[in-house]
Amino acid sequence: MKIAFVGKGGSGKTTLSSLFVRHLAATGAPVVAIDADINQHLGAALGLDEAEAAGLPALGEHLGLIKDHLRGTNPRVPSAQTMIKTTPPGEGSRLLRVCEDNPIYAACARPVELDGGTVRLMVTGPFTDADLGVACYHSKTGAVELCLNHLVDGPDEYVVVDMTAGSDSFASGMFTRFDLTVLVAEPTRKGVSVYRQYKEYARDFGVALKVVGNKVQGQDDLDFLHEQVGEDLLVTVGHSDWVRAMEKGRPSRFELLEDVNARALRILHTAVDGTYALRDWRRYTRQMVHFHLKNAQSWGNERTGADLAAQVDPGFVLGEEAAAPA
Repeated sequence: MKIAFVGKGGSGKTTLSSLFVRHLAATGAPVVAIDADINQHLGAALGLDEAEAAGLPALGEHLGLIKDHLRGTNPRVPSAQTMIKTTPPGEGSRLLRVCEDNPIYAACARPVELDGGTVRLMVTGPFTDADLGVACYHSKTGAVELCLNHLVDGPDEYVVVDMTAGSDSFASGMFTRFDLTVLVAEPTRKGVSVYRQYKEYARDFGVALKVVGNKVQGQDDLDFLHEQVGEDLLVTVGHSDWVRAMEKGRPSRFELLEDVNARALRILHTAVDGTYALRDWRRYTRQMVHFHLKNAQSWGNERTGADLAAQVDPGFVLGEEAAAPA
């Protein structure tokens, strides 16, 4: 299952995504956590100190390795130089699984031990001074999109992605790569504005969207969210002494998280699992191809000097059957 956490800056999406990662790990589920935000805070939210978080290998720095591994023996992708962030898999491509060892995980993922288990953490890498004026942040998240395009995940496996703030993720097709998008919203007009943007942009792509209300302090806040979000409001979260202690670098055992917040995470877990029955690998593959062709026409063909539409394998559908031969 693939879950995205989105929301405006300061909404608490990184905190909520880290709590959900901890919750999943405590159940014994295999988890890959990915920090795809321009501000890299997921490592710290999972308990890493500054030096450990800064030392995490950036996906963008291993893009050549990622492309070479994923293209495999696919004859439609003759070189890594002709791969772009939306290049879809085809016959001969190497597909990723959550529970496996491969060169991408070896180079880019690091195990993070939590009191409930161990998860794999991957990061896009921060936006650096060298990028200013010459690069767009989507060049960083392109590695994440490539991996998601080649990922075959099962119902009891989880990939949790902390996305960049606001509606910026709509600049690529990555917003369609998830079984459930969790929008973290504060009970304010600004807090729900990103929800409205997501709802509008995602409407035509069948994106499953649920809202978690954060920093909810009373009935008036709850009424406001119900009024603004309606049935998309899944659950709300209030103040947490456990989170405050964690942010100070003094977390207690995760099992001591407040009951009301632990219950919210269980509700979210149930909602995530419930989307698996609705998964449509054919639609997922069609959307992948749709955005690849758009990117090829708008900039990819010119940049690579190749006809990237030829990378599309018309008979290929990503899914368990495609992964079986590997």
